Amino acid sequence: MGQNSSGGIEEPFSVTVIDRAELSTSAVWSSTFADERKDYRYYEIIEDTLREGFDYRYFAIRDASGRIRAIQPFFLLDQDVLEGVGSEWRLISTIRRRYPRFLKMRTLMVGCSAGEGHLADGEGLSAAIVADVLSRHIRKLAKSLGAQLIVLKEFPASYRETFECFVRRGFGRAPSMPMTKLNIEYENFDRFIEKALSGKARKNVRRNLQASAGEDIRMTVTDDTANLAKEIYPLYLQVYERSKFRFEKLTEDYFRDLGTRMKDKVRVFTWHRGNTLVAFNICMVQGEHFFSEYVGFDYSVALNLHLYFCVVRDTINWAIAGGYKWFRSSGLNYDPKLHLRHQLDPVDLYVRHVSPLANVVLKRVLPWLSPVRYDATLKKFPNYREMW
Repeated sequence: MGQNSSGGIEEPFSVTVIDRAELSTSAVWSSTFADERKDYRYYEIIEDTLREGFDYRYFAIRDASGRIRAIQPFFLLDQDVLEGVGSEWRLISTIRRRYPRFLKMRTLMVGCSAGEGHLADGEGLSAAIVADVLSRHIRKLAKSLGAQLIVLKEFPASYRETFECFVRRGFGRAPSMPMTKLNIEYENFDRFIEKALSGKARKNVRRNLQASAGEDIRMTVTDDTANLAKEIYPLYLQVYERSKFRFEKLTEDYFRDLGTRMKDKVRVFTWHRGNTLVAFNICMVQGEHFFSEYVGFDYSVALNLHLYFCVVRDTINWAIAGGYKWFRSSGLNYDPKLHLRHQLDPVDLYVRHVSPLANVVLKRVLPWLSPVRYDATLKKFPNYREMW
């Protein structure tokens, strides 16, 4: 059943909450995010394969006649507000021994549970109109869904002007762990390191690549993960378990469905040492941009052979040969990206509490809750200030 937040006041647009089953009745959904690499199919895949802890819903923006004009995905979950910094504060650990749910809140998150968020436009509706409509209705909708906290999750910095309507209505903005981008308009990877890197950085890259030079390591590329998911998933888990920051935990079904339902936008790279899989990189394409989404390594050999650099070299060479101009990467593992001259590609969180009083406090402490503040490597990037 849809829930309407207009409260009887006649407005050009209203917002209702619908579930996956109701999407099939709207022609708008199949064109949502059509210009993004993660189009409507991607949201269906994550709903089908990343179920634990997530309750997926959708905001339907309706005109005065009741026709759906745009659909914006969101999800509900129990969020630890201190996820990025809580382990560093001994006081928090002490309090949570007595009160386990201290600063853990039911949260409504607008965006994507596995990746950066984007704002849906629709039939004749600009992103600015959709943002304004949502910003006026979302607090009441969140309360009706039992959420205490509202988060616009990891939206690219290009949305900052569009999202001023949320700031005016009480939301605070803070940087999330950024993506990165690298211009790859070179003949190949060797020319890139010659032209773009310092002498010290070139020497370091070549030394790391030399570690695997004498090995029988072969790369293959496909757009299909149907027969690979079972093999690559343990390597993904090795990377996940080593990460200091834990975000969404993907499933084997996620990897299987991504490369079977989105073949037009997915490229899967695998590296075998002899007959053994030792690394993979799942990438997606969008215009002149080539996105490295998820990597996996067999750490019994990856560190000694410096396979990260082998993966980067081979992937960039393939992207250059395909005519792509920008190599984009998901967050974390910033140190090697810094030395390869990546730029930070900021993404933002917009946050507010449904309670006006609690929101006053939240906005004051929000900048201190961002893990970005505590990452020393990020501060070394030349464009670090763009995050704030």
